[in-house]
Amino acid sequence: MRVHLAYGTDGLDVEVPDDAVVVEPDELPGLADERAAIAAVVRRRLPDLIAASGTRRPRVAVAFPDLTRPMPNATVLPPLLAALVELGLGPDEVTLLCATGTHRRATEDEMAALVGPEVWGSWPIHDHDADDGEHVDVGRVDGAPVLLDRRWVAADVRIATGFVEPHFFAGFSGGPKGVCPGLAGLETILEAHSPARIASPNATWTVLEGNPVHDFVRAAAARCPAHLTVDVAINSARAVTSVFDDHHAACRFVERTAVRRVPGRFDVVVSTNSGHPLDRNLYQAVKGMAAAERVVAPGGTVVMAAACVDGVPAEGDFGRLVAAAATPAELVDAAAPRGLDRWQAQVLGRVLGSARVQLRSDGLSADEVRAALLEPVADVTAAVAASVDEARRAGRPGRVCVLPQGPQTVATAVAREP
Repeated sequence: MRVHLAYGTDGLDVEVPDDAVVVEPDELPGLADERAAIAAVVRRRLPDLIAASGTRRPRVAVAFPDLTRPMPNATVLPPLLAALVELGLGPDEVTLLCATGTHRRATEDEMAALVGPEVWGSWPIHDHDADDGEHVDVGRVDGAPVLLDRRWVAADVRIATGFVEPHFFAGFSGGPKGVCPGLAGLETILEAHSPARIASPNATWTVLEGNPVHDFVRAAAARCPAHLTVDVAINSARAVTSVFDDHHAACRFVERTAVRRVPGRFDVVVSTNSGHPLDRNLYQAVKGMAAAERVVAPGGTVVMAAACVDGVPAEGDFGRLVAAAATPAELVDAAAPRGLDRWQAQVLGRVLGSARVQLRSDGLSADEVRAALLEPVADVTAAVAASVDEARRAGRPGRVCVLPQGPQTVATAVAREP
């Protein structure tokens, strides 16, 4: 059976056994008029927010996701900005904030593509840097300082835009994550992603209440909250399928389309990181491995396809952390000191503790893959066939599951019928 995997910009066609279980989220159609739907949500709330600011020309901050997210910024931002213009506000009053968290800043060409031609060059954009010292202490959560971008804090009206997908330790993306970690200082981000929080069994897909990561994120964002959130759900073509000004409502909607029950666990699981831009580096690709972890049998094999055009990447500490570890167990220690990117290394170690992971990537050398405790493979089809044969020689059934969209699908193993 041929399956098309989300890989890089073009995808990857692979052959898997005919009895493989292929699991994908519901492919909802895009809205007939995406911009009109976005404008309707925005116009319903903006006039009152501007009036409540106490000034005719308030300072407005609009946060939007960075280049590692498939957020359709070029679709969402223009109707939002047009609504602000209708209320008499323009580039002198409105600043766009790219919510990078600890990710790298975009190049000019990347930012132009990220926001689209209607926005680029016409509106001021600040690309957030978690370590630039331009943050304001707005309070404490669990004893940790909440440091947020000064431009966000200084604004009279704050608007956060995002897209909602299941998240492997924060429950869901979107909503408060645009503020923290999106616009937070490094010290705050380290606490939000502390080893102890990541180690909690509640720090997982689709769990919000009682999730120590999401609990911190929501509480931190509430210290200087968005006055309006505009969250969208999208399909595999990045078309907007629904628009929300209520994050919980958006999460419930996405959960209904993304969670899939599968019969038992599998000896071989093929996964991706949803293609470009989510699979632009190995750090991001850990999400796709965590998606496979939910349904791979103990001691099984995950065959991961992620382009990783940005490499490990070179910036950040993820590569150093995994290269310094001789075994997966060294990455999992919940008592380890906080540190940049430790959260991603911690999840990788957990995955590797239950299954071996093979990686097909065009952006990484075989040595770079091995340094991350993974096995490089050149051909997904051949890797799957070899792993199936190996499982059967060991007396296991060699069952295969495929997650073509990777972490866009929350596969959940349930007991198989006898």
